[in-house]
Amino acid sequence: MTTHSLIVGGSTSKRVMQCPGSVALAAAAPPQRPSAYADEGTLLHTTIAHCLLEDGPPEAYIGLSYGSASLTQELIDEKILPALALFDGLDPDRVMDYQIEARVGFGDYLPGVFGSADVIGRIGNKAMVIDWKFGSGVMVEAENNEQLMFYAAAAARTEATRWAFAGATEVELVIIQPPQVRRWTTTLDRLRAFEVELRAAVRLAQEPEAPLRAGSWCKWCPASATCPQLTGEVDRTIRTRLQEIDPAQIGELLAKAEALETWLEEARGLASQMLTAGVSVPGYKLVQKRATRVWANEDAAEDWLRSDCGATADQVYETKMRSPAQIEKTMKLKLPPELVSAVSSGLTMVRDSDPRPAAIQIGGQLKAALSRI
Repeated sequence: MTTHSLIVGGSTSKRVMQCPGSVALAAAAPPQRPSAYADEGTLLHTTIAHCLLEDGPPEAYIGLSYGSASLTQELIDEKILPALALFDGLDPDRVMDYQIEARVGFGDYLPGVFGSADVIGRIGNKAMVIDWKFGSGVMVEAENNEQLMFYAAAAARTEATRWAFAGATEVELVIIQPPQVRRWTTTLDRLRAFEVELRAAVRLAQEPEAPLRAGSWCKWCPASATCPQLTGEVDRTIRTRLQEIDPAQIGELLAKAEALETWLEEARGLASQMLTAGVSVPGYKLVQKRATRVWANEDAAEDWLRSDCGATADQVYETKMRSPAQIEKTMKLKLPPELVSAVSSGLTMVRDSDPRPAAIQIGGQLKAALSRI
C-alpha cells in the first residue's frame, strides 16, 4: 500500500522544500534496492501498531517479517519495549485519545499530497503528532521538524483526524527514538505558515527548471548518485577513500567482528543472569516488560460474556479462551475492569537511562536472605 504521495510526503518534505529540483531527478532515478535498515524500520513500526491497536504483548508477534527483517526477542527488548515505555510516559494517566497509522492529506489545498502518520492524538486542549524513529545514529530533533509539521498540517485538514485539532490551543510534535523523547510545542498558526511554504515548494518543483540545492537532505535522496550538484564532489571523495583503504585490514576486522558479536551476546546473557541473581551491574538494570491484560478469572469472565453479552462459544474460545484485547476487538465492547488485570511477561535488561522503573527483585532478595539463616 502506498503510504505517501509521489511529489512529496512526510519523510521527503524537507528535501522538496529545500531542493525543489530533486523531485524531477528522483522520478527519473532507477528504483532503489530494498534496504535491511528500511525493512527493519517498517517491521518495528508494524509491530508497534499491532501492540497498540490490539493491546497485545510484542512477544505475540515474534516471527513477523517484512522484507529481510524478522521480529526477534532481541529487537523487542532493544527497540519495541523501550519505545512503548516512552509512549506510555507521554500519557501516564491514560487519557489520550489517539489514532494509529492515520492516512492524512491536504485535500484541495494540495491535491494528491498525503502521507501516513504514526500516531495522531489529543490530550485536553493539546493535539499531538507522534513519530517513531528506530535509527541509533543521528538523533532526530522535534523542533521545526518538517516531517511532523507535514503530518500535523495534513491531519488538521483530514476529515478522519480533524477531531484531534478542533479547538486545540497548542500542537505538540513528538519524536520517540529510544532511549529518548524529543518534544516541541507549536501552534496552528505555525502549521498554516508551513502549509504556505510547502505549497510554494511543490509548485516550484513542477517547473521545468526547478532549482537544485545540496545539503543534509541529500542523504536519502534517490537521485543523489546522478545529481549534478553532487556527482563531481562525490566521485573525487570516493576515489580518495578507496585508495586509502587497506583490504587486508578490512578482512581482519571482519573476522574479529564475528568473534566479537558472539562474545557480546554471551556477555549480555551473563549480565542478565547476574542482575536476576541480585548482583549489581553498573549502568544496567532489570525492568518489567510491558504489561498486557489477562483474565483475572476466566470462569467469571466467560459467565459475564455468555449471560450479559450473549457471546457464543466461537466468540469466546479459539483452542483456548481468547485474550481480553481479542474479545474487545471481535465483540466491539469495553470490558469491566474487574474482569482483567495487567501482567508483565517477565524481566528484560536495559540501560539504566531507560525511563522504566527498575524491577524490585523481592524473590531473589528473599532467597538470599533465607540462605544466610
